[in-house]
Amino acid sequence: MTESPSADGQHRRTDRRRARETGGRRTNRFLVSYNDDELTIVRAAAERDTTALAAWVGDAALAVAKELVVPVSADAKDVVQEVVRSRVQLRRVGNNVNQIARVLNSDQTVTGEQLHAVMSALELAIRRVDEATLQLMRERRPRS
Repeated sequence: MTESPSADGQHRRTDRRRARETGGRRTNRFLVSYNDDELTIVRAAAERDTTALAAWVGDAALAVAKELVVPVSADAKDVVQEVVRSRVQLRRVGNNVNQIARVLNSDQTVTGEQLHAVMSALELAIRRVDEATLQLMRERRPRS
């Protein structure tokens, strides 16, 4: 058990227990080595998840091996955020296209300026999604 500071600066004990493994107890062990900087990063991640260091490393390695998570660089967070923003923009543009279709189907008119604005937004959103997708594909290492 470790002590973590609370808002008032006092140290309180927190439990850091690993959930029971469904396949039984982990009895196979091996050595994992980190330099000081790497260990600081891994230790911070384990503490963030309130998990024991060895359990966190084992769970993370198993998740990657089972392809439940795909390892990517730290820059990938920005790329994923861009994909999310682009999806939101595409959804908005799709709504605009539906509104134009509804107007056209009711024999009303849509100006060339309105159509051009929607198509420009659509092209930009598609380009952003394409760029972010290509970046994510570059980040993913080929499997051997």
